Amino acid sequence: MHRPARTLPLRFSTQTLLLQLGVVLLVVLLSTAVHAWLTYDRVGREAENQALTLARAVAADASIQADVLAISEREGTPPPSELRTGPLMAAAEATRLRTGALFVVITDETGLRLAHPDPARLGEKVSTDPSEALAGQEITTRNTGTLGPSAGAKVPVYGPGTDTVVGEVSVGYSMETVGQSLERDIGPVALTAAGALLAGVLASFLLRRRLQRLTLGLEPEEISTLVHDQVAVLQGVDDGVIGVSADGRISVFNAAARRLLDLPDLAGTPWASAPVPGQLKALTRADAAEADAIELVAGGRVVVASARKALHRREDLGWVVMLRDRTELQQLTRQLDAVGTMSTALRAQRHEFANQLHTIAGLMSIGQHQQARDYLAGLAATGPLKFPVDQAELLQDPYLQAFVGAKGVEADERGVTLRIGPETLIRGQVTEPQDVTTVLGNLIDNAVNAAVAGSSADRWVELEVLDEPHDDGGTLHIVVADSGDGLAPGTDAEAVFAEGYTTAAQPDGLDRAGLGSAGLNGAGLDGAGLDGAALDRGTRRSGGQGLGLALARQLARRRGGEIKVLETGTQGGPGAVFMASLPRTTAATGARDTTAEKENNA
Repeated sequence: MHRPARTLPLRFSTQTLLLQLGVVLLVVLLSTAVHAWLTYDRVGREAENQALTLARAVAADASIQADVLAISEREGTPPPSELRTGPLMAAAEATRLRTGALFVVITDETGLRLAHPDPARLGEKVSTDPSEALAGQEITTRNTGTLGPSAGAKVPVYGPGTDTVVGEVSVGYSMETVGQSLERDIGPVALTAAGALLAGVLASFLLRRRLQRLTLGLEPEEISTLVHDQVAVLQGVDDGVIGVSADGRISVFNAAARRLLDLPDLAGTPWASAPVPGQLKALTRADAAEADAIELVAGGRVVVASARKALHRREDLGWVVMLRDRTELQQLTRQLDAVGTMSTALRAQRHEFANQLHTIAGLMSIGQHQQARDYLAGLAATGPLKFPVDQAELLQDPYLQAFVGAKGVEADERGVTLRIGPETLIRGQVTEPQDVTTVLGNLIDNAVNAAVAGSSADRWVELEVLDEPHDDGGTLHIVVADSGDGLAPGTDAEAVFAEGYTTAAQPDGLDRAGLGSAGLNGAGLDGAGLDGAALDRGTRRSGGQGLGLALARQLARRRGGEIKVLETGTQGGPGAVFMASLPRTTAATGARDTTAEKENNA
């Protein structure tokens, strides 16, 4: 069975070319037709005006007015033989021959011809209606009479010195003459139309080539598929994607990028003036190394950013900047680290508690009851938990107790004593443990690092916490001091809050600033929680340092608070003193219990 050959569909660029050629041809033809019609109408109006002027001149001739009046006053109409040799016929023909008009016709007040180019028509009724002219009106007409189509005018003839209409004059120019005039004008019009058509064809070919170059030779179906795939990928990934075109404009700014940078959609904005961190712009410099990745604080988060050059068949398409939320990627690790820290502390306490029970049992077995009672009294005075934190009993909030206790275990392992200042007073309970432990953990870890790196033999970190109650939520004030050597001489106090500033290296294995809240409050860290590496006073390529204080200040300011340096410290100690205020992070115990009860009931 013979099957007909299958014809391939025309490419989109070819279809576009044919469509453009058709449109150009149609526009040229329509333009030519309209121009021809306007020319024809213009020439016709000129003929009408010329006929009207000639008719007025004939009707205003005194001899013609007198001759028409004389004939109108006679009984009946003169015979054609008399009219043929009469003065009206002679005057009308002389005027027609002199002006090239098709006809010059004179009638009486009843519309009978008194002068006509065809003598056989004399004495007959005119073929067109003369009533308007006989009523005293001047009109222009285009009609077909006994001599053919014409453009003419009708003008009334008045009696000499009177306002009485005694006849009318009709003057007409042949429309064939108008057509000849149009033929003379149509030549330039045709040449112009041909030139426009040629220019349109050439422009269509150039547009086709440009369309092929811009679409990279892809068909509309392929472009539509690519767009759908792009939208699905950009909106479906958690990573932020920023596309910068070769001309320096942002072409892609997906939802994840807007969320991570806390910015609106910047698509179409020049990259050089876009309100994005300067570190991102530095990644797209011509001399930037594509393998480098950086960490920066943006939108209250630590973001890992990298950039890659986009090329297609050796064509430079610009840059693609990738953003990854480091805090979310490492949230599980932070939680496990926090749980590990607390587990270590609890194992030590369990071992110590077992030893205490053995001691009490031994005292009771040998009959030393009073010593056993004294020993129990001493244990009761230290509280249910015993962390290596001096005056830990001043912290009445369970979140702060557990978190500071875990930090005390870490500090003790590094030879630093963590103590609570005597001015500490907590009357309420913490309602925002994630934000509080993030800021507090950063300040404590920095202070521990400073104490370890300091020249003082007595290594300590002192923490004072005070809550200030308010109706809309209390403010927690935190002051952290250490025994380190303080900030470097000449260092601006505000410089330590800039991204990239560092004063001390973080030892390996101890990057846990802000981790305790994940394991202590049961809620886990939100996007603001960071590990100690990110919260150290420094920065490094993909290392996470130099961002902690900057991020902690952003977090505090977002709540309406502040973090600042109270004292820069001195060489040999004591070191720098940092103060943080966190509004709306505490509440009275009763309010906390009421809220929890409502949540449980709900």
